[in-house]
Amino acid sequence: MTRQPAVTRQHEPAEQPRRYTVISADCHAGADLLDYRPYLEARHHQAFDAWAATYVNPYADLQAPEAERNWDSARRLAELEADGIVAEVIYPNTVPPFHPSAGLTAGQPSSEEFELRWAGLRAHNRWMADFCAQAPGRRAGTFQLLLGDVDQAVAEVRRCQAAGLTGGAVLPGVPPGSPVPELYSRVYDPLWAVCAELGVPVNHHGGSAGPELGTEPAARAVFMVETTWFSHRALWHLVFGGAFRRHPGLRLVLTEQGSGWIPGVLDMLDYYHQRLVGGATDAATAESKFGAGLAQSMGERPGAVWEHNCFVGASFMRAHEVPLRSRIGLDKIMWGSDYPHDEGTWPYTTEALRTAYAGLPYSEVAAMVGGNAARVYGFDLPALESLASKVGPLVSEVAQPLDQPPAGATSPAFATGSGVRVW
Repeated sequence: MTRQPAVTRQHEPAEQPRRYTVISADCHAGADLLDYRPYLEARHHQAFDAWAATYVNPYADLQAPEAERNWDSARRLAELEADGIVAEVIYPNTVPPFHPSAGLTAGQPSSEEFELRWAGLRAHNRWMADFCAQAPGRRAGTFQLLLGDVDQAVAEVRRCQAAGLTGGAVLPGVPPGSPVPELYSRVYDPLWAVCAELGVPVNHHGGSAGPELGTEPAARAVFMVETTWFSHRALWHLVFGGAFRRHPGLRLVLTEQGSGWIPGVLDMLDYYHQRLVGGATDAATAESKFGAGLAQSMGERPGAVWEHNCFVGASFMRAHEVPLRSRIGLDKIMWGSDYPHDEGTWPYTTEALRTAYAGLPYSEVAAMVGGNAARVYGFDLPALESLASKVGPLVSEVAQPLDQPPAGATSPAFATGSGVRVW
């Protein structure tokens, strides 16, 4: 089933700005380990002291001096501005209290671990609100949740939204075998309802939904192959589970999972929807016996749900994905630098934009690198344009193709050759 382009080419402005206003829809930050302590409830301080005394940081990029980019506000602003970026959506990065690893990859806690893990995430959320307040209008901080107690998750959404965290909720991954229901379950309806009510985006970040595979070389390779696919599962779980039918204001953002996979997967989902649900004039299909009740519970076909409710945080969008932009939706794509990760585009963001977007109309590039993120996350675009007019990438420079990657660049944005779609 072929999908029609969601958005046609936009008209060029009468007076084209000299520089782009770039909002990174995928950056990461967090506190230094001991700096989380003041953000914990006092009843957890003793347990935190004991945990922190024995914790060994497994991440090289979270060791000084590079780790300071996660929490040093002045350094962060200076480096992002030097790279042409004036605002950012911030996902977590450092290890929150009582977690074995970063919150995005830690997995669902057991019932015994739940209370302390949840306390640690709330501490991170409080820290994030303070960190964003240091740069008003330039940081949309996300906040972390656990799914083991939906009422607590709902309360945390309300608290974080009131605290000024405009980046929305980070939806935890639910790998097979998790101690919580699958994401299609209606048990999460109160969570979807409060996010729709408050206009809070639900973000699902790549790398957060796969099962534990171990540390053998083959396991690490399998992780790289499968990690984005496991993250994609949130899309079809929520679609077939009917979350968007019951909560039409719900918005889902899939970040750092690539974007070239989207048209093909939507075609596949539409195919299965047609085979499972069919229509009034359709003959019965071999799969229709599996679709009993689906038409009433899920509503529109998946492609239509994507057009109405979903967005992609297309971190360091690669050149082979760009020709698919109209099928993905020009109003859906939000470019991200992934700062401060090694796979991010810093300090070569202009070169990365040239690799992906050289030769495209100004209005299309402007939407993908800033305009769409401003709309989804509530940034004041005119206010940011004043700073962007001084530090943003030159439109004329981005228009020129890049002959070769910068020496020392490590981002997949500069990968050349096969044009394989990363799933």
